[in-house]
Amino acid sequence: MIHGVVNIYKEKGFTSHDVVAKLRGIVKQKKIGHTGTLDPDAQGVLPVCFGKATKLCDMLTDKDKTYETVLLLGKSTDTQDISGEVLKEGNTQQITEEMLQDAILSFVGEYEQIPPMYSALKINGKKLYELAREGKEVERKARRVMIYHINIKEIQMPRVRMEVKCSKGTYIRTLCHDIGEKLGCGGCMEELLRTKVERFEIKDSIRLAEVEELWNTGELMSKVVPVDEMFANYQKLMLTPAGERAVCCGNNFRRKDISNNTEVLSFEDGERVRVYGTEDNFIAIYEYQKELHGFKIVKMFFDGKEN
Repeated sequence: MIHGVVNIYKEKGFTSHDVVAKLRGIVKQKKIGHTGTLDPDAQGVLPVCFGKATKLCDMLTDKDKTYETVLLLGKSTDTQDISGEVLKEGNTQQITEEMLQDAILSFVGEYEQIPPMYSALKINGKKLYELAREGKEVERKARRVMIYHINIKEIQMPRVRMEVKCSKGTYIRTLCHDIGEKLGCGGCMEELLRTKVERFEIKDSIRLAEVEELWNTGELMSKVVPVDEMFANYQKLMLTPAGERAVCCGNNFRRKDISNNTEVLSFEDGERVRVYGTEDNFIAIYEYQKELHGFKIVKMFFDGKEN
């Protein structure tokens, strides 16, 4: 069984669930999960977790992301992207480049974003897009998101190509819609390419056809990031046999449980560490808690099985 993360290039026409289903068929492994939904028309980086790495899915979903998008001004749609029904059209002739830049860059920083009706968010147990397809619209609470930067790469009115780095939970099509509303002409997202999620960049991503080819030639593991490498910036701790037994049961541990093979200096309160057993086997992520004078579990990756 494969354990680790593969940087997949999601192509147009596939949902994130489609990608997972196809990968299960290629590698004949059920335990696979994606790290965040990308719309069918969107393309780009989709880290996919295999085996024990599926416990990472929620941790990667929380990471900041970078996108390249095309904003089409003068059209507002019900889905906030070009695939939707046009609700209104506006005149863009009066918009100067200075007005455009001021409007776009005004969204850098924190802003309250109302999730679109055509989204997978649930209200009272039902996905918003299901309600939208029934012709229903419900009130959605605005959510605070962070736009770290917007780089305007090209302006060819009525289209604007931008690079956006943002926090989790940000809808780029809603950002496009909001920019259009601010300019008074309306706007929607015409293209979306996700170029980075955490360490995973588009230049290193592989398409499903490449995955199949690498699997057939026995070379796919060269593209798999091992689970513990995802935490390479955390200090590595090796345990004594007694410490390993305690940790494998999810218990806390203290300094006395750390092997003499580990060079330990000091720990900050809240600092996370990679924890390994006596045979250098990765077990879990723990966090140092000053008030406990020890370490408390964050995420367990040991499941008692070799494979």
